[in-house]
Amino acid sequence: MKLRAGLLSAFTLFALGCALRAADEMFDFETLRYRAKMLAAKPYVRPASRVPAWLRQLSYDQQRLIVFNPERSYWRRDGLPFQLQFFHPGDIQQQTVGIFEVRGKTAEPIPFDSNFFIYDRAKLKVGDLPDTMGFAGLRVLYPLNHANDELGAFLGASYFRMLCRKAVYGLSARGLAIDTGEPGGEEFPFFTDFWVARPAADTTSITVFALLDSESVAGAYRFIITPGDDTVMQVKVVLYARKLVKLLGVAPLTSMFWHGENSAVAVDDFRPEVHDSDGLLINTGAGEWLWRPLTDPAGIRLATFADTNPRAFGLLQRDRDFDHYQDLEAAYQLRPSTWVEPVGAWGRGSVRLVELSSPNEFNDNIVAFWSPEKSPAPGEPLEIEYRLHWLLDQIHPPAGFTVATRHVRAGTPDAGLERFLVDFDGAYLNRLGEDPAVEPVVTVGPGATLVHAAAQKNRFNGNWRAGFLLRPDGTGRPVELRCFLRKSSHALTETWTYLWQP
Repeated sequence: MKLRAGLLSAFTLFALGCALRAADEMFDFETLRYRAKMLAAKPYVRPASRVPAWLRQLSYDQQRLIVFNPERSYWRRDGLPFQLQFFHPGDIQQQTVGIFEVRGKTAEPIPFDSNFFIYDRAKLKVGDLPDTMGFAGLRVLYPLNHANDELGAFLGASYFRMLCRKAVYGLSARGLAIDTGEPGGEEFPFFTDFWVARPAADTTSITVFALLDSESVAGAYRFIITPGDDTVMQVKVVLYARKLVKLLGVAPLTSMFWHGENSAVAVDDFRPEVHDSDGLLINTGAGEWLWRPLTDPAGIRLATFADTNPRAFGLLQRDRDFDHYQDLEAAYQLRPSTWVEPVGAWGRGSVRLVELSSPNEFNDNIVAFWSPEKSPAPGEPLEIEYRLHWLLDQIHPPAGFTVATRHVRAGTPDAGLERFLVDFDGAYLNRLGEDPAVEPVVTVGPGATLVHAAAQKNRFNGNWRAGFLLRPDGTGRPVELRCFLRKSSHALTETWTYLWQP
């Protein structure tokens, strides 16, 4: 029996080696999927850094002064509509990735070459760097607004972000989230290798493949990216678990919210609002539209929205008014929204929102993702497809939608009342004049009671405002709130949801 087991083990290793060599010569999504499956069948081994020690010890300022030479952009000399640039390893970017060019079904590695980069500003004398070192990540160029504009980038763990026309960088997406917001901290999977299909001269899309690996999961990814006013990424994912994951986060989005009109604490900042996104929007499987304004909580705040076969969800930047930000450099009004549109039935699960406290605008403290009700068992594939939309245009339901949330202490200090003001906009609401039949429907969870609620037409801008007063019960527990406008039995707006901490 021992001899037979040894022969089987040797045969398995031989077959695996042949498969991997074949995958090096011939490449498509099925070979990548097989590679992920074989990877998940083995114990996880965190790869050692291939970056020399002196590069890993660079400061942040030194690292950022190493720039890519635009004249060496991949495919520039070929006159292709898409081009590639690469990120240099160093500082916190100590894990490198392999990058391959795919022509037809043949994949060829793009080796590291110091001639891709300009080191003069960093005042570095670069000797021989191994061509096997790899890159920290990759950048995709495309003439979005002008020639050689940046379209998007894949850099760090499984993070990536894209741009649409007229936008500036804001929130990021990830390949996968594991145990995000759970006690004990989260696990960060890494994209270890990328394969980029060489685009045709007349193409309007580019395809990027990626291999993901972590302690718990391995996976194969395909991104078909079509730039425009709405830059769309068609994402196909096959995941294989090494072990059962407690909380799996599919299509995760990561953003920043520091302060806005709903912030209760004054911030020493000349800018009225600072955020990449101002709310989570969900279009449920039942067709309901939910809007959750983002906050910068005192600690960690978790929200779960159970659903079956969600139609879409995303982190949006609804407020596009420069006067609400007053930042000439950051241009928060031009940060894109990102909308996740499932392809096919995703089954039962929940959209989860994690909000963390942040002392400034430099931390991504907001995460939203879909969590399947059941995580895949080890060895069983989980196949998921979705579209990621990166856009400046507004996404909202056909009916009215939330445009502002405000909260203040009401009355005298000893009155113990809290006032909430929720403004709704929309084509029908704007046309609708003063109408006493329009009423707010306010639901207050345990921890407070509703004292008064009313709806009022804003004659200055055409919006409608729902205002209501609460009396907390003194327990200090968080209170879940919901509000929408209706006329007779007809809902006029999406449902505003909020978690208020007394």
